[in-house]
Amino acid sequence: MWRELALGLAGPLSPMRQAQPVGFRAGQAVMQPEWRAEVAGWAAHFAAQPGADVALYFEDSVHAAAALFGAWHASKTVWWPGDALPATAERLAAQVAHLAGDWPATNCARVAPQTEPEWQPLNAQAPALVVFTSGSTGEPVAIPKRLHQLFDEVRALEASFGSRLEGARVVGTVSHQHIYGLLFRLLWPLAAGRPIVAERQAYLEDLTQQPGRLALVASPAHLKRLALPDLAGLPERLAAVFTSGGPLPDDALAPCAEGLGQTPIEVYGSSETGGVAWRQRAPGDDAQHPWRALPGVDWRIEDDQLALRSPQLGSLDWFLAADRVRAEGPGFVLLGRADRIVKIEEKRVSLAAIEQALLALGGVQELRLPLLPGRRQELGVVLVPTAAAWEAIETQGRTAWLAPRKRALEPLLEATVRPRRWRLVSELPVNAQGKTTQIALAALFDPMRPSARLLQREAQRACWAIEVEARHPGFDGHFPGHPVLPGVVQLDWAERFGREAFAHLLPAFAGLDQLKFQQVIPPGARVELELQCDEAGRELRFVLRSARGPHASGKLRFAAAGEGA
Repeated sequence: MWRELALGLAGPLSPMRQAQPVGFRAGQAVMQPEWRAEVAGWAAHFAAQPGADVALYFEDSVHAAAALFGAWHASKTVWWPGDALPATAERLAAQVAHLAGDWPATNCARVAPQTEPEWQPLNAQAPALVVFTSGSTGEPVAIPKRLHQLFDEVRALEASFGSRLEGARVVGTVSHQHIYGLLFRLLWPLAAGRPIVAERQAYLEDLTQQPGRLALVASPAHLKRLALPDLAGLPERLAAVFTSGGPLPDDALAPCAEGLGQTPIEVYGSSETGGVAWRQRAPGDDAQHPWRALPGVDWRIEDDQLALRSPQLGSLDWFLAADRVRAEGPGFVLLGRADRIVKIEEKRVSLAAIEQALLALGGVQELRLPLLPGRRQELGVVLVPTAAAWEAIETQGRTAWLAPRKRALEPLLEATVRPRRWRLVSELPVNAQGKTTQIALAALFDPMRPSARLLQREAQRACWAIEVEARHPGFDGHFPGHPVLPGVVQLDWAERFGREAFAHLLPAFAGLDQLKFQQVIPPGARVELELQCDEAGRELRFVLRSARGPHASGKLRFAAAGEGA
């Protein structure tokens, strides 16, 4: 069934491949003739466009694969962003001649199928793809890739894990718009003849609706939240579970083994390096468990740092990674990043030392230290308290709970560089790739975003407890002597938290319905925000209530790409 991706659509298909679906959309098979006709439509569309570069963003993985190969057969370089936000589109407009897919401001999301032309093999040396770093430590950086870098990595994945995936269709909780998702959810299945499930699965519970044998492509962010839902019959049907994009916590191994019937195959790598190594730990193993290199990857240690050489790097030169390692057996153990030093006010600050000081006091599950822009760059602190810590915060107050943590940093940092902005959250924000980005962390410090604790989250429902602080800028001028929280701020909270909770919420705001404001919200109030989102991501119902009763309710409507309000 294996097909060299450098062929693209050129060359004959075997009868077995002809009979094998390319993928499934809404449970219906998408067969080879239908998919190849869509590729031909995209190839003709892109060939008629000026310029050498196009940007593609699709929610549907089967459509994404068709547009991608259509662009490559039209000799275009494809820019592959991680989201379709207006700011992303604006940045890309300066780099590419054409945007296609599920962008809010374009109607070019589908093309008419066409008769297949005389396909030619793809040029594996062509600089045909531009991917982006996750932006976890700064603005996303564009990284060009030649096709052979992607195709060589796909061969390495098949050599390592292909025997485990016989008869499986590929389904993912991560987006294919990240290099990990692109490889595991699109390119590798297309080469190996494994069907692609078009829809991204927002929750692991959704997998129970997928029939047959499955290969799951997930992220640590999804797997560490596994709360052992009712996954009746799923473990017996899982061929393998993959995870990448960040460290999988040690305490996630046992729930995965119990709820999924196996622990994940962890893949270590980055947008720059491609896949480097893998491991599969048993419950009870810790982060010191060694990694083994993927086929074709050479490694060595230079001044305690990992140096790599592989086809995925696009060069035969050694590449010095930013990770400290030590050798163990035939593999290596990761010891942390070597670049945990930042400069603030021209002073060197060790992020690792700050993290150690805060974690030593206990009460914190996770933390991040984002660099916040402004007239002067400063360090922010985002903490995820434990359940016991939240109870203490409720009893003694946020200021009192944070006080010893701020004091712990005084011996480490000069007063001019100590963090002044702190946020307590129930969980770190993640994007569709399961990554916590610098942009998402910075958004937590938006002065319009209130202090909130997530109380409950389900597939289509979420609830927060919100402290309405008197210093919130929404009270400015509204009204002197009798401050009340404006309705527009309450609507902003509904949409803001809705987009944080529901990844499938459609991008464009389209209108309001059934809007009611029953009681004013004064400074110092504690309110509860409840949100319910429909399955299509078109409607978001909200209710704001407190011990005094309901304050506001209504419904926000959202439009699909290219739709008007």
